[in-house]
Amino acid sequence: MNIYQHFRPEEREFIDQVLHWKDFVDSSYTSKLTDFLDPREQHILKTIIGENGSIKYQLFGGNTDGERKRALILPDYLVPTESEFQINLFEIDYPIKFVSIEHPQVLGSLMSLGLKRGKFGDILMKDGQVQFFSAAEISDYIKSNLESIGRASIRLRELKLEESITVDNLWMEQDITISSLRLDTIISGVHHISRQKSQAFIEQGLVKVNWTSIENHSFECREGDLLSVRGYGRVKILSIEGRTKKDKWRIVVGKQK
Repeated sequence: MNIYQHFRPEEREFIDQVLHWKDFVDSSYTSKLTDFLDPREQHILKTIIGENGSIKYQLFGGNTDGERKRALILPDYLVPTESEFQINLFEIDYPIKFVSIEHPQVLGSLMSLGLKRGKFGDILMKDGQVQFFSAAEISDYIKSNLESIGRASIRLRELKLEESITVDNLWMEQDITISSLRLDTIISGVHHISRQKSQAFIEQGLVKVNWTSIENHSFECREGDLLSVRGYGRVKILSIEGRTKKDKWRIVVGKQK
C-alpha cells in the first residue's frame, strides 16, 4: 500500500519522519518522544502507527484538553507515565492593570528566542491569566531569556501541570453554500468578504490550513481541515454535504473566535 496517497504532497516529509520514528522504536525496543505536534500531525501519526501492531503511541500536551501534544511512540509492552512526556507549565506574571498581552505576542516572543514551534505547546489565556506549556529540555533556556512580551516586562513562574487553566473552545456551526472547495472561495463564503480580498490575504501569508501557511488560491480544502485567517479567527470544515441542484457545494463549518 502506498501510504502517501492518503495525504497531501506537502505532508510527505512529516510522513517520512513518522516512519523513521516507528522503525527506530521497532528496531531498538526503546521509546521515542516527539516535539509538540499539531492536531493534523497527530492524525498522520495515528494513521501510520495504527492501533493493533507491536508499536503503540500515546499523546499528551500537559492537560486533558490540549490541542498541541507530544507523542510517545513505544513498544506495546511498555506503560508510560505522565512524567515521561517531559512537559513543563509556565505562568506569565506581568502588570495586568496597565498592559494587556495577546496570544500572537506570546507566540512571537517565544519564536524570537530562536525556538522551534514544536518545543512549546498550547498557550492558555483566560481573564488576563496567561500560561504556556514547554518541552522540559528547553525550559531553562526560556527562563533565562524570556524577559518581555510586547511592551510588558514579565516574570515566569513554573507551575504543576494540574494548575493549568481551563479554556473554553466554543465552535459555532454554520451551513454555507459555495461554488467550489478552493481555499479562496471558502474564505470568501465563510467570512462574507470578496474573492479578491480573500486572495489578497492568501498572497500576504495571512492564511493557514492545518497550521501551515498556504499561498495558493486554488488549494483544495477537505473535510476536517482547519483554516485560520489572521484577524478573522479559525474555521473548521466539519463536513462536506455534497452538491446542490445548482451544482454548488454545501458544507458545514465551525467558527471560532
